[in-house]
Amino acid sequence: MKLTVSRGTPAPLGVTVDGDAVNVAVWAPEATTVEFCLFTAREDGTGTDTELRVPLPWRDGGVRYARITGPGPGDRYGLRVDGVWDPATGRYANHAKLLIDPYARIIESPLTWHPLMSGFTGGGDADPRDSAAVVPKCVIPDAGEPLTAASSRPERPRHDATDLVIYEAHLKGLSAAHPEVPEDLRGTYAGMAHPVIIDHLTGLGVTAVELLPLQTFIDDRFLVNRGLTNYWGYQPVNWFAPEPRYATDRTGTTAYRELRELVDALHTAGIEVILDVVYNHSGEGDELGPTLSLRGLDNNGYHLMDGPEFVNDTGTGNTLAVDHPPMLRLVTDSLRYWVTDIGLDGFRFDLGATLGRVGAGSFAGFTPDAAFFRTVAQDPVLSQVRFIAEPWDIGPDGYRLGQFPRPWAEWNDRFRDGIRRLWRGDSPGATDLGSLLLGSAGLFDGPTRWPAAPATTSVNFLTAHDGFTLTDVVSYNDRHNEANGEHGNDGHGENFSDNLGTEGPTDDPGVVEARARRVRGMLATLLLSQGTPMLLAGDELGNSQGGNNNAYVQDNPTGWVDWSGAHGDGGAAGGLLAFTRDLIALRRRLPVLRQSSYRHGQLRADGHRDVEWFRADGSPMTDADWHATDGRPVGVVLRGTAGDTDGEADCGAVALVVNTGGDAGVTLPTGGDGSAGGRTWTPELDSARVGCSRLVSEGQTNLERLTRDGTGEDTSDGTGPYPVLGQSVVVFSAG
Repeated sequence: MKLTVSRGTPAPLGVTVDGDAVNVAVWAPEATTVEFCLFTAREDGTGTDTELRVPLPWRDGGVRYARITGPGPGDRYGLRVDGVWDPATGRYANHAKLLIDPYARIIESPLTWHPLMSGFTGGGDADPRDSAAVVPKCVIPDAGEPLTAASSRPERPRHDATDLVIYEAHLKGLSAAHPEVPEDLRGTYAGMAHPVIIDHLTGLGVTAVELLPLQTFIDDRFLVNRGLTNYWGYQPVNWFAPEPRYATDRTGTTAYRELRELVDALHTAGIEVILDVVYNHSGEGDELGPTLSLRGLDNNGYHLMDGPEFVNDTGTGNTLAVDHPPMLRLVTDSLRYWVTDIGLDGFRFDLGATLGRVGAGSFAGFTPDAAFFRTVAQDPVLSQVRFIAEPWDIGPDGYRLGQFPRPWAEWNDRFRDGIRRLWRGDSPGATDLGSLLLGSAGLFDGPTRWPAAPATTSVNFLTAHDGFTLTDVVSYNDRHNEANGEHGNDGHGENFSDNLGTEGPTDDPGVVEARARRVRGMLATLLLSQGTPMLLAGDELGNSQGGNNNAYVQDNPTGWVDWSGAHGDGGAAGGLLAFTRDLIALRRRLPVLRQSSYRHGQLRADGHRDVEWFRADGSPMTDADWHATDGRPVGVVLRGTAGDTDGEADCGAVALVVNTGGDAGVTLPTGGDGSAGGRTWTPELDSARVGCSRLVSEGQTNLERLTRDGTGEDTSDGTGPYPVLGQSVVVFSAG
């Protein structure tokens, strides 16, 4: 191939098609030379490549660039950098190591550790072995590809925040074991886009999916050495290219096309797409990790360093310096790309506290006024999508729940732990039940969040990819992670779980029923609480991981969703799928359950308080009731938020009864601020009586089955105690 090199432009960064040429621009401020390396397969059938190296002679600040005539769409390339090798000062330039363009849109194949990727020799010198044979090549994208015009793609759903119900899923794990997905599509982008998966999501009623990382990542060395793979994907090496391993042919070109098709299919179904992204660290690890991209280009510019040491606020060996201009530019360019080209509706940021760290080295502290937060807030593209933080990292003062700037939402792990503890037997007061049910106003509506955040800020969850599934929360007291190869010591040690008498699976009908009832009660607590609910994929099916609470390497049936609970009564799940559908539909039908403003027990214009707590006899809760450990029922009447325009316009009322103890008769309030306002309380859902919901059978009521206590006495008019069964949640409405 004959190449012509001429002056190009220093922006945009990466490799972009420019007519019959490509413009190449690379940030490498300390490099003595930067080479664009073009790879073509030899014609002798040996399977090896011919490499043609083209220096980039022009420089603008820290950017090396050139316009090269000859290469075009589909051609494969990498980068090489020569410069200073001095680990004592954080410099790792090594010309022998082929580098992945951090701005590459396509990586040709999955990335797996190989010893040739190491930058070091055993003696600490630069490793002179060429790594090109084991590093996947970048692929020049077609400028005219694909489905180009935004107008040709489905309209984004753009749900109101109060309507958001998030479904967290692993893209492969969702379809890998589904019997109705064709075998050749299982575990792929196309597999998740299959109508049977889309129909499940729409039937369930979720309005957004939150997918685990899909940006190209590496199977790290310590996993490869144990014969395992990085299933979850939290070791990124490139932040633009979709992960090739989920394509039907495991190529990056197909991954790009099939991911866009998946996003379009979800949008057509009215479902938003949120991606779990990792901008806190790279898969290159600490100083002994592989040299694959950022380390060889500008290690000190891209990473937080403390002298020669990599700052490790993430627990993975390095921390990306998001407050440094080159890294901040990379992150924001990447985010915009995933919104404008791939079509995403939002992001969940892994170890989000790292993004707010500013300062030098290990002294970098968190501030909600960090450059990253200010940058995305004013960006015309990024300010229009959803941002959700995992509000902590493992660095100094890394737990920052409730401290991210508006309009960020945050994973609320206090909800997870508090509700698990409540159903395990702790008192409502000790678990902060009152606050959790109302959206954790103390975290998000107080002085740490200014201006005050909406009630949807709290992303409430009971389970996530990291930890027990909901079935395992009620089936195991201890983690069982031996298959991970870390002697069972990895994963959370305290899960606030309760096996209800038997560790693991059992045929004991009493234990099976108790577990099913508690799961339904916990799900009801989640989906009826103020805030944004997040459901873990498979929890609606009774999915188990066999007690493994850290399935990050379990790319097998342990980590995949088991769909056997989708048919019949779901076994131990006891009709769990239908029940979850009813819960989500009930939340959607009753706006009192999803207010945007916090309720603080204030008087509404109609003279009623927007929230009122009551005990089993209908009288107000006392301090003794809040701190009782006998599982006595807790009741609450909810109305539209006082002083809020939409809340005041809603004249309805909802009464919830949460009963973590034994059977009890509960009298609903009939007068005063906590009454039904002269209306009759109508039972809507009872988690202990499977199938007893006004939403069952095309909306037909089943009040006789729902409200009779076994003696034949009808209590549906609210004049007598309602028979609330143990370990249950009951919902009533008025108006």
